[in-house]
Amino acid sequence: MTVQSPTASANKLTLHPVREPPRDAYARVRGITIALAAPLAAEDQVIQSMPDTSPTKWHLAHTTWFFETFLLKPYLPGYRPLNDAYDRLFNSYYQQIGSPFPRPQRGLLSRPTVDEVLDYRAHVDTAMASLLERLDPSLAPLVALGLNHEQQHQELLVTDIKHALSLNPLDTAPYGVRPRGSADLPALAWQPFAGGLREIGHDGNGFCFDNEGPRHRHHLEPFALASRPVTNGEYLAFMEAGGYRDPALWLAEGWTIVGERGWHAPLYWEQRDGAWTRYTLHGRETVDPAEPVCHVSYYEAAAYATWAGYRLPTEAEWETAARGLAVDGNGLDPSNLEPRAADGGDGLRQMFGDVWEWTMSAYAPYPRYKAAEGAIGEYNGKFMSNQMVLRGGSCATPAGHVRATYRNFFPPDARWQFSGLRLAKDE
Repeated sequence: MTVQSPTASANKLTLHPVREPPRDAYARVRGITIALAAPLAAEDQVIQSMPDTSPTKWHLAHTTWFFETFLLKPYLPGYRPLNDAYDRLFNSYYQQIGSPFPRPQRGLLSRPTVDEVLDYRAHVDTAMASLLERLDPSLAPLVALGLNHEQQHQELLVTDIKHALSLNPLDTAPYGVRPRGSADLPALAWQPFAGGLREIGHDGNGFCFDNEGPRHRHHLEPFALASRPVTNGEYLAFMEAGGYRDPALWLAEGWTIVGERGWHAPLYWEQRDGAWTRYTLHGRETVDPAEPVCHVSYYEAAAYATWAGYRLPTEAEWETAARGLAVDGNGLDPSNLEPRAADGGDGLRQMFGDVWEWTMSAYAPYPRYKAAEGAIGEYNGKFMSNQMVLRGGSCATPAGHVRATYRNFFPPDARWQFSGLRLAKDE
């Protein structure tokens, strides 16, 4: 396996050490994952509700497998795996180092048990403590990648268990009832931006994933971005106006899916006693019209934008607008795993940490991009087709894991992530 160094060419995987000592960062990030799983029963952690999601238990094990596979086995002399069979069970998609267990069948794995997976984590954590005690500086970028990888799976753990529990009529609230306040919704305003040649992509200062670079120039026409995301109340107006019944608003494939899957509202929405409610990890709640709409697909976001008379931003427009703004948001706070209502103020709000915002950009490599050599090069590059880019992070994205250049990507029909939208228009 080839690991790229921090001084690698811009065409290669760009990795940088985390800001705190690796051993401290490792303990902190790994502890957060355990804390997120702690409120869940063992029965919760073994179920897989659809092929796109994974059981909580699998997330706990796969993130452990990553450190074992890419750090302990090649770089810690004398390391012995706890169970050789885990090498296949918890390999996600790295074809160059084995044959992964089929993703849609992860929920069939009753063994190893949750307790055995926790033993596996402890085994690897002990060995990683030894490796990190005298860490070769050349391995620091790979440790940083492993920690950011685990943060990605913290978010997936939350979104996946939400989907699974949403199918249970008990409306379980594993993270407790969240505090809810009332907010006066600020009127939507427009922030204009001049056109011209802009630089897009990560500048090499701090950690980034390989798909965030190389930094390159991009020509933009003048545009304007909405001051806040589209809200539940605004989206409800689209629904009441017949938005799900008007084919003129929809891309062809989206319209086909609406019919085939019976879409008529965002995922998790349900009418009860004449009011719209939605399932959350804090139990079922009445839909708050002031909060950003979330759990909508790209097709729904594009249809709403067409109905409203606007469009979605490109990812270059979104990044240009977001650059320099303060990064805030819920930061994966277990007490409030839902987007916030917008506050007052001027300028762009809620660009980070409430809902992932769909862009109209297809997920593709930047100019001069080249995946790293070896299995680690499979991390992002091989998924650059048939997906759309989202920006900004959500309430389920860990604190410190969001930045203006971060490129998330999902198929256009995906709805189980905390995905919403912000409008854009030509100037």
